[in-house]
Amino acid sequence: MSTSTGVHTPRVGTNQQTTRKAAIAAMTGTAIEYYEFGVYGYLAVTISPLFFPSNNPTAALLSTLAVFGSSFLVRPLGGILLGRLGDRIGRKAVLLLTVIGMGSATAVTGLLPTHTSAGLLAPAALLIVRLLQGFFAGGEVTGAAAYVAESAPTGRRGFFGGFTPMGVAMGGAAAATVAGVVSSVLTPEQMSAWGWRIPFLCSIPLIVLSLVLRKKIEDTHAFESAKENQELVKAPLREVLTGHLPAVAKVVGLSFGQNAGYWVGLVFMNIYLTKNLGYNQTAVFWIIMAVNLSMGLLMPLYGGLSDRKGRKFVLTIGFVGYMVLVTPMMLVMNHNNIWLAFLAMVVAAIPFPIVQSVGYPTYAEQFPTRVRYTGLSLSFNIGTILGGGLMPYAATWLISTTDNLLAPGWLLIGACAIALLSLLSVRETARSELAA
Repeated sequence: MSTSTGVHTPRVGTNQQTTRKAAIAAMTGTAIEYYEFGVYGYLAVTISPLFFPSNNPTAALLSTLAVFGSSFLVRPLGGILLGRLGDRIGRKAVLLLTVIGMGSATAVTGLLPTHTSAGLLAPAALLIVRLLQGFFAGGEVTGAAAYVAESAPTGRRGFFGGFTPMGVAMGGAAAATVAGVVSSVLTPEQMSAWGWRIPFLCSIPLIVLSLVLRKKIEDTHAFESAKENQELVKAPLREVLTGHLPAVAKVVGLSFGQNAGYWVGLVFMNIYLTKNLGYNQTAVFWIIMAVNLSMGLLMPLYGGLSDRKGRKFVLTIGFVGYMVLVTPMMLVMNHNNIWLAFLAMVVAAIPFPIVQSVGYPTYAEQFPTRVRYTGLSLSFNIGTILGGGLMPYAATWLISTTDNLLAPGWLLIGACAIALLSLLSVRETARSELAA
């Protein structure tokens, strides 16, 4: 029910099993999203000459990363349209739609013709599929974050909210594992000829699993209460833009730093270690898999820590950690020693579970139930464009133009500085009820 103060009290009888079911369903869908992004990023070096043949490998890679970034540009549009549906008809229906849309686009990528057989149609088709993937992704992780925040009891939103970004890590680990297995059993020639398709097609069983889990969930009590009390708004975007712009700005700044940490710290590091430092590609896939998996398992713990110590305190540790660790660890990687590179990746990734696990519940807590899906999707996806869509391209371009291998670290430091400035204006929400 709704209280007179404009917040939702927890539903009587809500139990841990219901909340766990919501958290696991959210985690699997997010895993699909980041599995696809991970596969594309990890295989960018392999597929770039297949779709963008060029005498200049760096130019081909930049073209591939530009298409990668294009999917981020439509994420706000997908977030606005899918967020509106989520705020109008319910969270569950949209979360089912996003899984089908994202997974299908990922699988289709593995069926695309290359430039050799289709000419310019090949990169055009790749761009279209990437745009579709980005559109549906625009409503996935944000919808999952909103759903879990509304399903978890007050004082436990951080812990259960940590399962949503665990999907980020598990998806990345799965992508690195599949890419590592395929690249280890196939020759480079086989990998270029047809092996690159396998990781994309492996998204199909993930779609089935996520659909099975999400069909079993129900819409949240917070949404149902808003619906029963006729608190749903006809134009969620208009209300977000007229009444919640400060919250939008805060989430954009925070998610900029969060996404930069993921895309520079993990996805771009694959390119950095293989193309720029010359490490064996298969070995790097295993390193990234191990880092994603180990860090992902820590996320609910850090989320739970934020329930006790506060969101702002834990997020500050995470963003400062990125700023302090990224440059020295990149220097350690540049010693032509795969074990040192592995150790440096582990240390550089220490802030990753901290920021990821605490970020999503914090973002959901900035908006009231009636516009939570729309507000969260709009603001987070703008931050994703800045921190995710542009960062791998900008990092590669900076290295190619300055010959300074530490340039990507500067980008991450700058993004985290902006996130810390945004955090100053965020009120502590760890022990507050969600606003209606």
